[in-house]
Amino acid sequence: MNEMTKMRNTRSSIRKVVKVGSSNISSHSLIKHKRQKISPQWDAPMGYGQESSTIEGDLSCKQISQEKDMSYSVGNMVARNKVMETLALCRELYQRFLREQELMPKEPGKCVRVDFMVSKLLKEENKWVNTNNSKIPGSVPGIEIGDVFHSRMELLLIGLHRRHLAGIDFARQKRGLTLATSIVASGRYANKMNDLDVLIYNGSGGIPSFCACKIPKDQTLEHGNLALKNSMDAKSPVRVIYGNKKDAAQNKKKGKTVVTYVYDGLYLVEKYWTEKENGCSVFKFQLRRIPGQPELAEMKILNMFQVGEDLKVYDVSQGKENLPIKLVNTIDDEYPKPFTYVSRMTYASYVRTPLEGCNCINGCSDSVKCACVLKNQGEVPFNDGGCILHARPLVYECGPSCGCPPSCYNRVSQHGLKFKLEVFRTERMGWGVRSSMFIPSGSFICEYTGELLMDMEADKRDDDDYLFDIGQNYHDQELWEGLLAFTTKASLQDDDGPAFTIDAAERGNVGRFINHSCTPNLYAQNILYDHGDERVPHIMFFASEDIPPFQELTYHYNYNIGQVRDSDGKMKIKDCYCGSIECTGRLY
Repeated sequence: MNEMTKMRNTRSSIRKVVKVGSSNISSHSLIKHKRQKISPQWDAPMGYGQESSTIEGDLSCKQISQEKDMSYSVGNMVARNKVMETLALCRELYQRFLREQELMPKEPGKCVRVDFMVSKLLKEENKWVNTNNSKIPGSVPGIEIGDVFHSRMELLLIGLHRRHLAGIDFARQKRGLTLATSIVASGRYANKMNDLDVLIYNGSGGIPSFCACKIPKDQTLEHGNLALKNSMDAKSPVRVIYGNKKDAAQNKKKGKTVVTYVYDGLYLVEKYWTEKENGCSVFKFQLRRIPGQPELAEMKILNMFQVGEDLKVYDVSQGKENLPIKLVNTIDDEYPKPFTYVSRMTYASYVRTPLEGCNCINGCSDSVKCACVLKNQGEVPFNDGGCILHARPLVYECGPSCGCPPSCYNRVSQHGLKFKLEVFRTERMGWGVRSSMFIPSGSFICEYTGELLMDMEADKRDDDDYLFDIGQNYHDQELWEGLLAFTTKASLQDDDGPAFTIDAAERGNVGRFINHSCTPNLYAQNILYDHGDERVPHIMFFASEDIPPFQELTYHYNYNIGQVRDSDGKMKIKDCYCGSIECTGRLY
């Protein structure tokens, strides 16, 4: 069966994924609960929640401006959702096709481009975005500075850079002038930055120094080079995307160098000249970043440390995690309230249900023979990089009763922290969590650990800020709507019998510091691996999108307005200060 036949055969199931959109890894929490961690009360910003005092029918200039800003915000949010949907679909399909290719016998001399297969399928499904906007200089709707992409094909699909191989993208404008729209500085040519805002970009064409098999020749002022020169004359902005190479050891891709790409915003071409390299003329273009744009997170934090901010730093986990967790406070002199750090859940004596393991020896992939793969509806839920493919009501990892090695693809969350985390003081929401590393979508972050309580016992606790109800959402149709459209529903127990809660007030881990957001970048996944009791799954946080360094990690607490009441039955009200464009203004 050839590749195109396989694509046609999978199109019906792929359309189900397309229908789900970016919810294949949901942007909302997957745990419904009555109580949850609540950040301390903070003062609302000036004017927050106040009613308008203008006369009915009299719109001031300020109000009109606010309405325009709101209209722009909504439009940008729609564009953002389309971009994120296409990227999520691209990565989902890429992993599916890649796994199929790995299981097929290799044909000598034949190279299958999985990225081309994915691109073709998404184009047929009309999932390419910004196909016209990419031809125009300037920002692309739905794409933000700091966004990270896993391949050049992703840049093409979302309209950031249309040329799959060429480093300079250009297009003829309405007046007939050809202008550069974007460049990719990936290290293929000897590009360099003189400082944080100035890029020296080598022109295209000729034979660059990396290609020793051909005779070098002069670059000429045509095509992309001419477009950059025209952009300088017209003072037209150019989008700049940086490529970051990582070796195979860092990415678990044997024999391959992996390049990720980050969008750094708009630059202007200031000047150009030629230099001799290997006896040939090479064009050099100097570009300067346009002021006033958001900084890349890693540059912003680096600058903060350089100016001598007063930092309080120590390991929150006290050595109990495989990576230290820094505590950083540049706001005030506060420290977190004392608690006992526990990296693992400790289950009560009545949790004794054994979990039948697999008999695999080298690893788990056989959808017929592997018991753990069968429990996951016939597929390993993680890719070879340890990222979850999509959310589901319950994931079974291989565990202590399995015969497979620790390196098995189906052992992810049980290995502990993979990214360097920091507990830091926020300006408005108490303590929060972030990472100094880039986190790819689908990556495991941490578990929510604490003391396991029966629901009735949890109701008696005075401090309910850190209570997390578990094992009660398997059949929540509203919560899982769309996700089950392309995932066979697991055979799960009914939501009868005793309910359980995790209390992290006195005993917990870094998960207890993660704040709520109305547009979160994490979600909570039910996982079993060391026991089979579905009433008490492990609560594991995974990234629902690519997360740049130093962006706060958040998940949706999933309260319903009017849900929380005091001991007298009166409704409690708590404002939300997440700052999201979709913020409802209330936590409950």
